[in-house]
Amino acid sequence: MSDVQHSLPASSSVERNRLRARLGAAVAGHDQPLPTPTLVVDLDAFDANADDLVRRAGGTPIRVASKSLRVPALVTRALAREGFAGTLAYTLAEALWLVDQDVSDDVVVAYPSVDRAALGALVASPRAASRITIMVDDVAHLDVVDSLRASTAVPVQVAIDIDAGLRWAGQQVGPRRSPLFDVGAIIGLARAVVQRPGFHLVGVMTYEGQVAGVPDAVPDQRAKSAIVRRIKERSISQLVSRRAAIAEALDGLAGRDGFDGLRFWNAGGSGSIESSAADPVVTEVTAGSGLLGPTLFDHYTSFRPTPAAFFGLPVTRKPTPETVTVHGGGLIASGPTGADRAPTPWAPAGLRLTALEGAGEVQTPLTGANAATLAIGDLVWFRHAKSGELFEHGTHAHLVQGSELVETVATYRGHGLAF
Repeated sequence: MSDVQHSLPASSSVERNRLRARLGAAVAGHDQPLPTPTLVVDLDAFDANADDLVRRAGGTPIRVASKSLRVPALVTRALAREGFAGTLAYTLAEALWLVDQDVSDDVVVAYPSVDRAALGALVASPRAASRITIMVDDVAHLDVVDSLRASTAVPVQVAIDIDAGLRWAGQQVGPRRSPLFDVGAIIGLARAVVQRPGFHLVGVMTYEGQVAGVPDAVPDQRAKSAIVRRIKERSISQLVSRRAAIAEALDGLAGRDGFDGLRFWNAGGSGSIESSAADPVVTEVTAGSGLLGPTLFDHYTSFRPTPAAFFGLPVTRKPTPETVTVHGGGLIASGPTGADRAPTPWAPAGLRLTALEGAGEVQTPLTGANAATLAIGDLVWFRHAKSGELFEHGTHAHLVQGSELVETVATYRGHGLAF
């Protein structure tokens, strides 16, 4: 029976063992025992990653992807740094909460919404409507909004989501998002928005997930990685031409029906900051996962974030001298089922999941070089495959600098929220 092993970044065993000592000292210094999973964010790593994202953006503003954080205090921390501006939310209900709590005064909702309660709240609040932009890719989205209001006294800001996938050899490569690809269809919807009372067209989104969200330098997948890099190159080239053509067509609408041009053109993600920002049409890029460095971002040619988010689980038993079992652990990431969606035992170094049990809901056995050194009650620190999803599993995140726990803050779940 083989054990489950991931290809890991070049963090040395010494560095990871030092991390274990540092995180252990931080949580041990708390005045009360912390519940598990113990969710921790290393602020020094978070800030270093933020600085690197700003460097990579080269002066293009970065919109913070709240889906990749889900901790309001971390969204606020990122927005306080030069180079970051505005938030990209993943639901309208979340956007309304962020505005109401003064976390952000410029929120774009990344996905179309048919949440009638949230849309009703939006059209009833001039303050929220002036700070939130909803996403559409179909006239039907406008119809839902109109069905909820008696008048157009409160205008709704709208952005159009345009498919940014690659068309190659008769295939579509990229996320299945918007139905809008051809310039004619895009302009048709844009015209419908600007001509419709009570709506303002203010932005465009072109998220190239096949560039931003796919590893392209996985050590044990060299052939696949080479193909991914080629797809990325073709995508970037095709998008530059497509965006320019779409922008020119949208410029042709300016001055008509009260439309005076777009306020923003959003693109990219943590894995495509440089190429997205280099496109002259793009006015802002988005990043979130790059701030926390989950394992799905370990193998990119474009950047190498420092791991900043961890969860600690206690050893509860030792089935054999070379095996330990920790409590819980089955924090599996969304996406296609595979080993890369499982959490990775990180500190101490030299631990791995077993193939038979993997990461379990109530227990996770671990084997490897350092298993014999662990005692019942010791914490093992894991990394999640996706950054924001980790914080759905606890009410609080503990913020650490060095070996000191400096603050404990509520996650969305800790605020009683489930978006």
